[in-house]
Amino acid sequence: MAERSGASAEIGDAFLRRGYRLFHWWHKVRDGTLSQEQFQAAVARLRITFVAELESAANFEIEPKEKSPLAKTVYTCAKILELEVALWTFVAVTGVEPTNNPSEQALRPAVIWQYTSFGSQSKVGAEFVERLLTVNATLKAQNCSVLEFLTQSCQATRLGIDGPSLLPQPQTMMASQTLILL
Repeated sequence: MAERSGASAEIGDAFLRRGYRLFHWWHKVRDGTLSQEQFQAAVARLRITFVAELESAANFEIEPKEKSPLAKTVYTCAKILELEVALWTFVAVTGVEPTNNPSEQALRPAVIWQYTSFGSQSKVGAEFVERLLTVNATLKAQNCSVLEFLTQSCQATRLGIDGPSLLPQPQTMMASQTLILL
C-alpha cells in the first residue's frame, strides 16, 4: 500500500509506522526490557487506532469492480478487517511469533532442493521428496537425528512392526525405541 500512489500511500505509510512501533515493542519484550503486561497494554491502544484506520480505509467510496490503486487498498483493508482478531494472537499467547519466519526457514531446504535438482519427474518421486523433507524439518525442529529415525523406520518395516513416530517425544523415549537388526 505504501508503494501505491495518493491516498493508498498515506494509508500504507500509517500502517508501516504502526508496524515499526509494534516490532520495536516486540523486540523489547524478547530482550526483557519490556514486560508482557506493558506490551499488551501498549498494543491494545495501538490496535484501537489500527482498526479505526482499517475501517476508514475500507469505507472509501470506490466504483464496483474498480481496479485503481485506491480500490486495491480498500479491498485489502476490508479483507484484513475480516481477519483482524487473528493478527494479535502473538500478543496474548506466549511463544507465538508475530512473523512467519520459522515457517519460511523450514521451507528453505525444499526450495533450494527444487532449484538445484530440477524437482522430481514423477508423482511418486514428488511424494517421496515431500515426505522426506517433512520428516527432515520435523525432526530438525525437535532436535532429533534424521538418520536414526530413518534407520529405525527401515528396521521396523523389515521386522513388520510399527515404526517410530514423528510426534514430539522425550529424548529418552526415542533412545529406548532403538531397534536391533536381527
